Amino acid sequence: MTERGNSYHQAPDAMIAAPSGCPVNHEWSPLNDDYLAEPYAIANELREAGPIFFAEKLGYVVITRMEDIVEVFMNPDIYASTNVQNPVFPIGDAAAAVLAAPDFNPVAVMSNRPEPDHGRIRVHTRAGFNRRRIRTLEPYITRRSHELIDDMLAGACPTEFIDAFAFPLPGETVFRFIGFPEADDELLKNWCNDRKAFSWGRPTEQEQVEIAEKMLAYWRYCRDFTKAKFEKPGDDFASELLAAHRDTPDEISYREVESVIYGLSFAGHEAVTNLICNALVSLLSHRDQWDQLADDPSLIPNAVEEVVRFNSSQISWRRVTTQATTLAGVDIPAGTPVFMNFASANRQPDIFEQPDEFDIHRSNAAHNISFGKGIHFCLGAQLAKIETRLVLEALVDRIPSLRLVEDQQLWSSPNITFRGPEQLLVEWDK
Repeated sequence: MTERGNSYHQAPDAMIAAPSGCPVNHEWSPLNDDYLAEPYAIANELREAGPIFFAEKLGYVVITRMEDIVEVFMNPDIYASTNVQNPVFPIGDAAAAVLAAPDFNPVAVMSNRPEPDHGRIRVHTRAGFNRRRIRTLEPYITRRSHELIDDMLAGACPTEFIDAFAFPLPGETVFRFIGFPEADDELLKNWCNDRKAFSWGRPTEQEQVEIAEKMLAYWRYCRDFTKAKFEKPGDDFASELLAAHRDTPDEISYREVESVIYGLSFAGHEAVTNLICNALVSLLSHRDQWDQLADDPSLIPNAVEEVVRFNSSQISWRRVTTQATTLAGVDIPAGTPVFMNFASANRQPDIFEQPDEFDIHRSNAAHNISFGKGIHFCLGAQLAKIETRLVLEALVDRIPSLRLVEDQQLWSSPNITFRGPEQLLVEWDK
């Protein structure tokens, strides 16, 4: 891996102790089974108990209120983003050996790069997410949605929705955006599939090794792909970044272009799969609101915002202090990892009226914190919401009778941040 200060994945050496004077919770962890099954009621209890505490099992200071989370986001010089892609816990020697390969050297670029470099790189990545390029994706998303629906309707009912629709569509969309060839889709999906377990979960040592080997293979693929695009550009995001590198090599380096491509596919893939599934779970569990969308598709954009608030695909994020500071009334030393609990903030009753109610007509649904705030506001937020809107438009039009299979047990992958069902059975009137 690259030098510790700028490497893309930097595992902690050890867990820290509680800061002096900070309340300590000895039992709670976002990896507890009851929290993974249903985080929101527990998150509400944590917020009501106090705005800040040290989670002993996690080794992080946890903040629960919207105002404190916003303070962290809006002060990046004090609360750095350098740990957001890192494994939560120390990794084993065998996985570390895989990632010590001399050619595994992605650098931090966007979500995990501090200022001033973050702003320098974001100028070029934001340009790649321009309205023209996103507009060119909309016909593809719509066409591919209808093709997948055709396959669903021609197949067995009930069906497993993730395999049939929610897994292939986001991956293929972001791969077309980047410029990856369609022939490589299945290989790329396999390489990206376990990344959330490595950076945000607690995989076994054997699982760490398997994931690390996929990460290394995927990085090598991204390097070969970038080289091919450098030699033969196309009309895609990767080619635009490489053009920016050619024109202003001091503003974005070749290694940074490789690393943006390496990081983007996961961010635009797994999280959007979860968002689409969470939208269906929320809407089909509130049948009257699904029917309202079928009758009036103009309600869909705000419905997507309410899903992002009520049943987000990302229920936390992380920071680390760069200096001693005071947060929520507690003195925090430099080098303290901070866990921002979106699940509690997005259900805060002094911000959202009846916050535990799902309401597609909620006037301030967009005031959620799920995509972050400030200089690190999620670059792909617009694309994720557009993609989910187009999916819902296609589904309410083509399969208005769509419903969840009764009495199925939904479960999410055990990780601290990303949430969505690992299996989702749906059926419809034939």
